[in-house]
Amino acid sequence: MLDAKITGLINEQINKEWYSAYLYLDIYSYYTDKNLNGFGNWFYVQAQEERDHAMLFVKYLLNNDEQVALTDVQASTKKFAAFEEPLEATLAHERIVTASINNIYDAAYSLKDFRTMQFLDWFVKEQGEEEKNATDLIKRFDLFGSDAKGLYLLDSELAARIYAPPTLVI
Repeated sequence: MLDAKITGLINEQINKEWYSAYLYLDIYSYYTDKNLNGFGNWFYVQAQEERDHAMLFVKYLLNNDEQVALTDVQASTKKFAAFEEPLEATLAHERIVTASINNIYDAAYSLKDFRTMQFLDWFVKEQGEEEKNATDLIKRFDLFGSDAKGLYLLDSELAARIYAPPTLVI
């Protein structure tokens, strides 16, 4: 059994991961509506990844004989006026998720919950990748986004992103 604090934090994280999926579906819709289908594809894949993250946390709780407590997922209320705004919102959001994962890790560390720490190691690494991907996308948009041809090529490149399920074994 897990400590009640860890179970509570993981249940909160499940909701945050579902919110991430909602946010990225919203951004997918924004870009697709603007006919930037490659950007839309990138965020559609991102939404799939976030859904999988939520399911990994669900499975971890269930595998540890803990109750999953699903709560309402808040809809995204973000409105974007320029193409770069969703990219900046993504980086800010990923930093919030990283802080949340680190908070769970810190709680597990204080409780000497090595199993949860080992489980979270994958998410710590994943969040590093998520923040780097968001940062790189912003930098690339800054380089090419103001030029129509550059934006077209970047959009075409992002269209090639494909979904790959997580490799974490629970």
